[in-house]
Amino acid sequence: MRSFGVGVVVVVLGGFAVPAHAADGLAPLVDVAARRLDVADLVAAAKWGTGKHIEDRARERQILDSVAERSVRMGIDPETSKRIFRDQIEAGKLVQRGLFARWTVRPGEVPAHRPDLEKEVRPLLDRITGELLADIKDTQDARRGPSCRAELVKAAGRAEAARHPDVLHRAGLVRAISSIC
Repeated sequence: MRSFGVGVVVVVLGGFAVPAHAADGLAPLVDVAARRLDVADLVAAAKWGTGKHIEDRARERQILDSVAERSVRMGIDPETSKRIFRDQIEAGKLVQRGLFARWTVRPGEVPAHRPDLEKEVRPLLDRITGELLADIKDTQDARRGPSCRAELVKAAGRAEAARHPDVLHRAGLVRAISSIC
């Protein structure tokens, strides 16, 4: 692995220099999806006890429209990006519902800190959206390749090994990455 001092890291594979993220296959994309899923805990904590619904169709439409628009500017198929982001949204809701159910029966596990959804959580999600779009673009060839599913399983395994998720978050990750290939 080499760094060229301008933020570009390359790996030499078979005599060819390729960007480091390309050498990692789908791992960066799966990692960003897992990080986005971690934010579902913050969303749930922000919404818990406020009367705000987990489902927010207007916000979801807004996100998907923005993703489609940004995808076109980045040279990514907007339908692919929307499909992947739809899975991210559904995975986030799966985790939020699971946490709400857990906190209902175990009120002692409710987080003490309630993050501000607008000021703290959404800016974090917006940053992750940019990273996720960049990784969707960077993995276009890998996602179309014949080994995509095998690479996806390997990347998911690495993400799980690094994070040690509980059953709820493991199910969320499976949901979040279901349409990557």
